[in-house]
Amino acid sequence: MLTVDFDRLEVGPGVRVIDIGAGQGRHSYEMLRRGADVIAFDQSEQDMADVAEMFGALTVAGEVPEYAVGRTEVGDALRLPYDDESFDVVLMSEILEHIPDDAAAITEMVRILRPGGLAAVTVPRYWPEKICWALSDEYHEVEGGHVRIYRASDLAEKLTAAGLEVTGSDHAHALHAPYWWLKCAVGVENDGNPLVRGYHKMLVWDMMSKPWVTRVGEQVLNPLVGKSVALYLRKPA
Repeated sequence: MLTVDFDRLEVGPGVRVIDIGAGQGRHSYEMLRRGADVIAFDQSEQDMADVAEMFGALTVAGEVPEYAVGRTEVGDALRLPYDDESFDVVLMSEILEHIPDDAAAITEMVRILRPGGLAAVTVPRYWPEKICWALSDEYHEVEGGHVRIYRASDLAEKLTAAGLEVTGSDHAHALHAPYWWLKCAVGVENDGNPLVRGYHKMLVWDMMSKPWVTRVGEQVLNPLVGKSVALYLRKPA
């Protein structure tokens, strides 16, 4: 389940990219398949161990070009252990809403991006997220949970103030917004609820089967109820 359009980021052979807040690595795997030199970066040692294992499995399965490189590193997004202007592409997907000092994280992201380099930042979209917060405190009042809700325009202002140019935006995951509204309504941890269980099965079927009907449906619905907003950016040369 990808939130980012990697064609817009020009990710391909030899491009040096970093996935900050990589989590379970869904975006890192796609970039590796495209032949990039990928660093998956996250504060979770367990997640990075799992991603490193999957990098190896993808290579053994022949899904990765022989010249592509996938590595993992554990660290703090507020203190990235890389030189200035080290990367061609930087990705921060669904992590800024977890970071109290988001301005510092953005500054670090911009610092390591080379002039002319590209970036993408994704966060939960304002009004679908607002509904989740209204339905459930449990949804966001947890350790490491969401600390703010972004309007796309406010996020764009922060990124622009840090030295990036916004080149485009998009929305994603329209089918996931109702799922989270449902979970918030019945209890975030109540996965045994028959409605939640049934909707989850539908989402798994959709991700595995990729039927044309839901692909077309999401293209229509994403501008209306897309759960995530993605901003595409460039660092001026």
